[in-house]
Amino acid sequence: MLEIIDFGWKDVVDIALVALLLYYMYRLMKRSRSLNVFLGIMMFVVMWLIMSQILEMKLLGSMMDKLISVGVIGLIIIFQEDIRKFLYDVGSRQRMHFLARLLTFGRAGHGHDAPGKPRLMAVVMACMNMSRRREGALIVIEQSVPLDDIVKTGDVIDAALNQRLIENIFFKNSPLHDGAMVISHERIKAAGCILPVSHNLDIPKDLGLRHRAAMGISQESDALAIVVSEETGAISVAVRGAFRLRLTAEALESILTQELA
Repeated sequence: MLEIIDFGWKDVVDIALVALLLYYMYRLMKRSRSLNVFLGIMMFVVMWLIMSQILEMKLLGSMMDKLISVGVIGLIIIFQEDIRKFLYDVGSRQRMHFLARLLTFGRAGHGHDAPGKPRLMAVVMACMNMSRRREGALIVIEQSVPLDDIVKTGDVIDAALNQRLIENIFFKNSPLHDGAMVISHERIKAAGCILPVSHNLDIPKDLGLRHRAAMGISQESDALAIVVSEETGAISVAVRGAFRLRLTAEALESILTQELA
């Protein structure tokens, strides 16, 4: 006698959420060049389900059960950087604001102040002037993820955001021009800071150490990193692990307005 399968809307939601999670993991692994490992893991899980649940091979299924339980710990160690990026992305400010608006029926989120025009223009104009003079610069703008550990690696300034101060810090003869500047809450928190360097092989070869440092901090946090190339004067922005290259003043202002709003 055939057994009637009870399949309701909860099962549809369950399948949809699992599919969404797998797709999100696929995108993350593809971006981090770990796609082959991810596909290998999925093949192993499918084989485990077939052996233990469908064919009911008890001995082989039991062995694979043990491998799965031990393998989870190994995967956490192997993919610790990818897991951290995933959690950063899930807990990003944009998603938290969306969830807050959803839970409060659109009433939340009005208390967050958008960045002022003078703040943005001070950064934009400083970058444009340094670009014309071919002065290298690396400016990191903190968002929801605190950068206190990065600030401690440099010299604390804690000064009001000012175009001339930015340009003076990155002047070629300045002792702080080689490091990164950290901006937080419309103040220059520190300069000469050391950033984590990205080892992503997809970064173009013509981009230097400043660009790799900008990519590194954008991968490990939700901060924006602005780079002014000392060789070409080109302005770039690293955000969420991706570059936007050769920006004009209008494009830079637009990105800052959109990302910091």
